[in-house]
Amino acid sequence: MASKLWEKDFQVNNEIERFTVGRDREMDLYLAPYDVLGSMAHITMLESIGLLGSDELQQLLAALREIHALCIRGEFVIEEGVEDVHSQVELMLTRQLGDMGKKIHSGRSRNDQVLVDLKLFTRKQLKDIADGVKTLFDELIAKSNQYKDVLMPGYTHLQIAMPSSFGLWFGAYAESLADDMLFLQAAYRMTNRNPLGSAAGYGSSFPLDRSMTTRLLGFDTMDYNVVYAQMGRGKMERNVAFAMATIAGTMAKLAFDACLFNSQNFSFVRLPKECTTGSSIMPHKKNPDVFELIRAKCNKLQALPQQVTLIMNNLPCGYFRDLQIIKEVFLPAFDELKDCLRMTAYIINRMSVDEHILDNALYDPIFSVEEVNRLAAAGMPFRDAYKKVGLDIEAGRFKADKNIHHTHEGSIGNLCNDRIASLMQETLAGFHFERMTEAEKALLS
Repeated sequence: MASKLWEKDFQVNNEIERFTVGRDREMDLYLAPYDVLGSMAHITMLESIGLLGSDELQQLLAALREIHALCIRGEFVIEEGVEDVHSQVELMLTRQLGDMGKKIHSGRSRNDQVLVDLKLFTRKQLKDIADGVKTLFDELIAKSNQYKDVLMPGYTHLQIAMPSSFGLWFGAYAESLADDMLFLQAAYRMTNRNPLGSAAGYGSSFPLDRSMTTRLLGFDTMDYNVVYAQMGRGKMERNVAFAMATIAGTMAKLAFDACLFNSQNFSFVRLPKECTTGSSIMPHKKNPDVFELIRAKCNKLQALPQQVTLIMNNLPCGYFRDLQIIKEVFLPAFDELKDCLRMTAYIINRMSVDEHILDNALYDPIFSVEEVNRLAAAGMPFRDAYKKVGLDIEAGRFKADKNIHHTHEGSIGNLCNDRIASLMQETLAGFHFERMTEAEKALLS
């Protein structure tokens, strides 16, 4: 069995080992390539302050690039008896380079090492999510423009209310995503700060150049106060979880609408046959299982902030092992959200709509407000117009005029999709993802 980085002259009881390590070896595979990147930046800085020789740095960097390549190919393994990713990387370096491999931990702790791993991992996941949100956004805007003139009933209290349109329906979810992207950008900016150099939470007596590691890793800035850097563990995950939850909330609502509108009682939208599932007993069924699963998965994701909060709640200043458990709910959540984004965009692209919904007289009453407004515009007091139209409906005298003309910003006749697209583009431009990608590329080249 491999020894621990912290082990002295005794071994931990096997049951204690099993319980305390938990799922860390499994979870740390998410972090492996980022642990290598953090180590590359750290040892480059160590060489600049005289704690590593130039030749040592080059050999260590070459070995770390090989380990990073293993991670990217999915061949990196945390061996049985090795506690975590940090221990595995150091073990591999020591096997290859001897005592030189033991020098890479100078000036840091596993506390700031896992912090930087989590931040590097999370910011890359946030970029992937931003890309997925933009893809779904583009599909929704395209559908909104395609069906901008197709009317549908709008509902309040699940009762027919006023005329709406597919342009409005698809576009509403697009604008919701544009707002969600603001949360995502805030989460990214709080994530993209360098904790390296905080060590176990109280800094180091080595003259560490934290500005250098900030620059090498492409962080916007650093977590300056070393105590706060450690206090940020859990807080970062909670903030990111809230950003993910708001995107999930938009998709869950869209999924519910899609299931409802796809049902035979509505038949407003049609899902492609290949995107539905059947029944083992009812041969006519074409079930919207994908949207139902998206709804459930997104509702689960909306619980993530509370899960993180309850794990870290009321912890005082400093590191505690409780924080390890956050990994188990946090790290896998990104793949689930990205999968939901992909599937939603895929089906929205292939969805078609019924262009003749309002031919059915069932929906004629939704044009009552149009008639009230016509009478009011002609000079009748609004309340009198409201009463007249109401009495006409009750008496069966109301005739719907379906030639409506809405012109104000954001209405059926003026969707403002170009302005909504500009909002999205401005937010996306504010992430500055290029700093991250260029820095990582430079470390690996």
